[in-house]
Amino acid sequence: MLKNDRLDAWDRENFFHPSTHLAQHARGESPSRIVTGGSGVFIEDRDGTRLLDAFAGLYCVNVGYGRTEISDAIAAQAKELAYYHAYVGHGTEASITLAKMVMERAPAHMSKVYFGLGGSDANETNIKLVWYYNNILGRPEKKKIISRWRGYHGSGLMTGSLTGLELFHKKFDLPLDTVLHTIAPDYFRREDLSMSEADFVGYCAAELEAMIEREGPDTIAAFIGEPALGTGGIVPPPAGYWEAIQKVLKKHDILLIADEVVSGFGRLGSMFGSDHYGIEPDFITIAKGLTSAYAPLSGSIVSDKVWKVLEDGTDEFGPIGHGWTYSAHPIGAAAGVANLELIDKLGLIQNAKSAGAYFKNALQGELGGHANVGDIRGDGMLCAVEFVEDRDSRTFFDPARKVGPQVAAALLKEGVIGRAMPQGDILGFAPPLCITEAEIDQVVAATGKAVRAVL
Repeated sequence: MLKNDRLDAWDRENFFHPSTHLAQHARGESPSRIVTGGSGVFIEDRDGTRLLDAFAGLYCVNVGYGRTEISDAIAAQAKELAYYHAYVGHGTEASITLAKMVMERAPAHMSKVYFGLGGSDANETNIKLVWYYNNILGRPEKKKIISRWRGYHGSGLMTGSLTGLELFHKKFDLPLDTVLHTIAPDYFRREDLSMSEADFVGYCAAELEAMIEREGPDTIAAFIGEPALGTGGIVPPPAGYWEAIQKVLKKHDILLIADEVVSGFGRLGSMFGSDHYGIEPDFITIAKGLTSAYAPLSGSIVSDKVWKVLEDGTDEFGPIGHGWTYSAHPIGAAAGVANLELIDKLGLIQNAKSAGAYFKNALQGELGGHANVGDIRGDGMLCAVEFVEDRDSRTFFDPARKVGPQVAAALLKEGVIGRAMPQGDILGFAPPLCITEAEIDQVVAATGKAVRAVL
């Protein structure tokens, strides 16, 4: 294929890119990459550069690139019926089939799934339903949502507020005042280094309970959290964390939203992170792994307890006033059906478990003794390396040095894509679940070279 040399100019003149330094991009001071293809764990750009994508796009291309089973399903659905809405009881074969497949895989106490397009709109749906739930129960003051610092839940007004990262608040007049943030379960970054892991878990639970009592339990509607922190640093929870948190929530009759946009459908080496960590949520947010990003689709799974109240609400007040034009879009649903079938067929959840453990161990072998590596952590097919100026005193680098982005840039020169995570010098990995041990070896060797080049 001939290169279109005007494409780069059109990009900078017309395309508003998310999470981008807009001025530098428009002036041509930062690189752009026009991706043209992909296969397995690799992508290729229009210059012919082939890169091992060790972040699966944005944690989302779980089955890998170039899976014709999914693209063929999308094409067949588009030819048969490209679109019809889901309002007032309408459905399609694809959307109904996918709903059944999701619920067969969800924890046993969950009841129904509402489909949207992305994780942000799914969490917006969850918050609206939480408020509706409490209004139906005659508790109009029970509306505040507790999230966690370093959590990521989207970029909308409400979901951007739930997100506990400065970048998503700065100059956007966020967070909204209905959202509160409690401590992140990041043991490595605990303020008191003398705390044991068990002490830190107790501290997290005590801080949450103190916030609830300070605000008034009758004003707190829900708590939202990722089973393992994603964009906030790829941080698995300390042992016993979710058990302690759920005990507090149940005591004060506060709903639990498990944001499984990253962890759902295999990334932790289990179908859902809720199963993995013993979480019993009232809502589960799904997206990315639902279609492996071959088409946009998200979902809000509601529990039996919540569903009963929603039914009672419509008996009293009529049809529920919530919907998106593209809810349960048949093309996205067809992609979801083919994707979930492929995850099962290829045994990708088991591979995420076994290859993920291999990946973490290999990184520890490569970098565990490095003076500037403070922590190597992960679970399933999630892994991160956190860099420090001094490991013994856990002294962090000056953020202005941008050590994490430097390492990510050096890694890219070695042909591997990792992600510099925000609010820390952290290099994150979330490769497609189909990655092999040989490909993991390639990622680890390149990471070692990148770290030595920068540090």
